[in-house]
Amino acid sequence: MKEKFTVSLIVSNHFGVLNRVSGLYSKRNYNIDSLAVGVTENPEYSRITIVSTGDDYMKEQVVKQLEKLHDVKKVVLLDRENSIGVEHMLIKLRITEEAKPQISGLVVEYGGNILDFSNEFVTAEITGSSEKIDNFIEEARKFGILEVCRSGLIAMIHGTENIMSVNDIE
Repeated sequence: MKEKFTVSLIVSNHFGVLNRVSGLYSKRNYNIDSLAVGVTENPEYSRITIVSTGDDYMKEQVVKQLEKLHDVKKVVLLDRENSIGVEHMLIKLRITEEAKPQISGLVVEYGGNILDFSNEFVTAEITGSSEKIDNFIEEARKFGILEVCRSGLIAMIHGTENIMSVNDIE
C-alpha cells in the first residue's frame, strides 16, 4: 500500500549534495512530494527533509541508498506518531470589500497573519501541518487564489531521544 513517508537527513553542507540526493530519487523513478533544506546549528551540515509517496519496499530502499551516499551523515525515517512536522505558506487572495471580514476571520481562525494588502488582494502567512495548510487552501478557494508559495515540510522527532544532532557525527 502506498502512503506518504518522511525521511530526515543530516548532510555535508556544500555544493552538489542536494543534486546527488535528489538524483538518487530520480534514478529510481521515485517522486519527491516535498523537499526542505536548511543549515543546522553547525554550518558544516545541513538538514534535508523529504516527503515521498510509496510502499514499504520503496521506503526501505530509499533509506538504504541514502545511507550509501558519502555526504549523507545520518538518515532517519520519521513516523507520524513520533515526530513533529510543519509547513509554512504564503497565499495571495483576491479581495472585495464584502469579503475583507471573511478573509480576515479565516486567516485568524488558522492562526495566520496578514502580511500585505491592497484593494485588490491580501497576502497571508499560515504555518502548520500539511493537512492544516491543505484545509486553508480549500476554504480560501471561494475568494479566488492568486498565488500560493509553500515551503517543504520540516520535521523532527518528538522528545530528546534519537535527536539528529550534528554533534553525534564528529
